[in-house]
Amino acid sequence: MARLATASLAGTAVEFYDFFIYGTAAALVLGPLFFPTFSPLAGTLAAFGTFAVGFISRPLGSVVFGHIGDRYGRRPVLFASLLLTGVATVAVGCVPTYGSIGAAAPVLLLVLRFLQGLGLGGEWGGAVLLTAEHAPANRRGLWASFPQIGPAVGFLLANGVMLALSASLTEAQFAAWGWRVPFWAAGLLAAAGLLLRTSVPETPQFKQLAETGRRASAPLTEVVRGHWRLVLLTAGALAVGYALFYAVSTWSLAYATEHLGVSRTVMLTCIMAAVAVKGAVTPFAAMLGDRYGRRPLCLAGCTAAALWMFPMVALLHTAEPLLMFLGFLGAMLAFITMFAVVAAYLPELYEPRVRCTGAAVGYNLAGVLGGALTPLVATAMAHGEGPPWGVAAYLTALALLSLACFTLLPETRPAPAPVAEATPA
Repeated sequence: MARLATASLAGTAVEFYDFFIYGTAAALVLGPLFFPTFSPLAGTLAAFGTFAVGFISRPLGSVVFGHIGDRYGRRPVLFASLLLTGVATVAVGCVPTYGSIGAAAPVLLLVLRFLQGLGLGGEWGGAVLLTAEHAPANRRGLWASFPQIGPAVGFLLANGVMLALSASLTEAQFAAWGWRVPFWAAGLLAAAGLLLRTSVPETPQFKQLAETGRRASAPLTEVVRGHWRLVLLTAGALAVGYALFYAVSTWSLAYATEHLGVSRTVMLTCIMAAVAVKGAVTPFAAMLGDRYGRRPLCLAGCTAAALWMFPMVALLHTAEPLLMFLGFLGAMLAFITMFAVVAAYLPELYEPRVRCTGAAVGYNLAGVLGGALTPLVATAMAHGEGPPWGVAAYLTALALLSLACFTLLPETRPAPAPVAEATPA
């Protein structure tokens, strides 16, 4: 299990590194480089628009790779999705700017971002099922949480590279070539991730499906016909998690550097510190899910998110590093209270024959609702001199929507094994 969990974590770390590096670049440099004819606000919105395309393509990726996972095995998904995302990310670092090739530059950026999202849409389902379907029932939450640590590792890698480049290069050097380096580095990381996954075995549950001839012939059709309500509920339930993460990691970075005059280095440090704590807490929250159930932790996380959004925005607006960090930390703890158990929860909600498709589609539709829209909506709402209370209200409303959806979902934690009665003398 340790070897499988490490392979899953490594792969999701690389894939999310690829995805997050684009979000950081969109917040910092892509607007003026690829949309120079726009105003600063419009350029940021346009950059976040290309960022959103990655989320829109993720459900499509979950359909394509989910079909592969349910028909041909979880293992092929791990290789194909990682390879696609890695190649697309390296290519982003090679795209000439608007000043060199004109309107073709943002078009190429859009296409490559779409391919990034396509690959990531398949990665999560394959990585999660690799651990969840191998894990013992009473520790499924813990072992399945390892792929959920991957995004934190990927985020820290992506922003650590950006932070180092931002601190060591001049503004002109960073804009000219420095921002491209993290995208080129994705090729080396993808190669390492593929190497780690070469010895990963197929999951026992899929082997059983294949041996008994019970694989779904058309997984998406079965999901739409038999599980459409479950897909919509899981998408709505997880939307606030995406919104929280990208409000902290992407929107707040752009807002603080552009509106509050906070340096890139300070903002990246504050955000990275909060995400590091989130990653460290993940397995402990997952163990609580194994002990007390998946649904109670999800309800607690949504409630905490609803209560924390206005304080978070107020702390962000102070522009004080320690206070901003505390605001981000509260949001990340609410987020991981939910998402630490999701990797076990979603697969348990779906029957094995359509599990790769159903779990991944619900998870990635939530990304469209929460991840794609949040930076766009928040940037459009954050005007004026005072704190952007409209952003806090938007995030609170999403938290309440997710809370309602989690309320309608069942608990799935396996019942503990019965204690054997003592044999009478």
